[in-house]
Amino acid sequence: MSKSTKSKLVKQWVREDIRALSAYHVPDPGEMIKLDAMENPYLWPDAMKQQWLTLLSDTAMNRYPDPSAAKLTKRLEQVMGVPQGMRSILGNGSDELIQMICMALAKPASASDAPSIVMAPEPTFVMYKMIAQFTNMGYQGIPLDPHFQLDMPAMLEAIETHRPAVIFLAYPNNPTGNLFSEQDVREIIAKASGLVVVDEAYHAFAGHSFMPMLSEYDNLVVMRTVSKMGLAGLRLGLLSGAEEWLGEFDKVRLPYNINVLTQASAEFALSQADVLKQQTDQICRDRTLLQTELSTFDQLHQYPSAANFILFKVKNMDSQILFDALKESGILIKRLADSHGPLVNCLRVTVGSATENQAFINSLRTILT
Repeated sequence: MSKSTKSKLVKQWVREDIRALSAYHVPDPGEMIKLDAMENPYLWPDAMKQQWLTLLSDTAMNRYPDPSAAKLTKRLEQVMGVPQGMRSILGNGSDELIQMICMALAKPASASDAPSIVMAPEPTFVMYKMIAQFTNMGYQGIPLDPHFQLDMPAMLEAIETHRPAVIFLAYPNNPTGNLFSEQDVREIIAKASGLVVVDEAYHAFAGHSFMPMLSEYDNLVVMRTVSKMGLAGLRLGLLSGAEEWLGEFDKVRLPYNINVLTQASAEFALSQADVLKQQTDQICRDRTLLQTELSTFDQLHQYPSAANFILFKVKNMDSQILFDALKESGILIKRLADSHGPLVNCLRVTVGSATENQAFINSLRTILT
């Protein structure tokens, strides 16, 4: 079959909006210091690693995993402080949970009705918009104010106008790093006629959560992940809320979505929660030190962060030049390539180990002075 014939077949059968998209791109860091993906930089102590490997050696790879991951779910609920009376389901990372929510709430446009709407403040986590499109939902982004806080008049007007099926609020927000006002979030939950998902992917670094408020609102669910706790390789997310919501989302969850190695590894890691907490506490301390160092550069304006990364704007220089110079020196961070809006000329750096952070600062100093 010729290439042109294959292209015609793809054009005939693949949705036009999917063909128009670009695939999610993750750069290959090679041998560079990797400060672009909000990862925990620390490995486990050797003794803990050996215990884990012994556990894995006894894991039955020939058997399907527990389809509900019941033991792991219970352990996560304990560690994450899920209130009594609430239910949780697990996903292959937060991405799969977002997809479950959108699949369950999607009502594609018909001759008489508009599609269901996903709403989120912007800039925010790109997968909300992408998954809305994948699932044939409409998407409505509402710009944040100049301080990256919620523009409440615009948010409330959009809720009234679009009546979104679901509103996603990243808390802290990605890529800006800040927490929204608790009162503003509460007002949105109270005004929304649909579901509100508070996405707490960076909860370990934030010091505040809506998890204890689940019983206060009929339309609130809270999403978490273990990725930022040093377990990014496991791809494991948690969604918690009332049975009425979670029972419906569970219907679109694929069977055996959490494999045996992830279940065994996550249960073990969470039994060593004190080690994970020591690492996240260290990252929080290092975040403060990194913020202090960044404040010494007149050419940079940094924004407040309650996450494990720091967003900063480059002044009097194209951010691409600084990004490329850092890359040339062996440091990979994230360039937010907006051509307009609040992220113009912004870069985002993950808080790494003390050695990695110092290498980043040293490179900055060499480039900017």
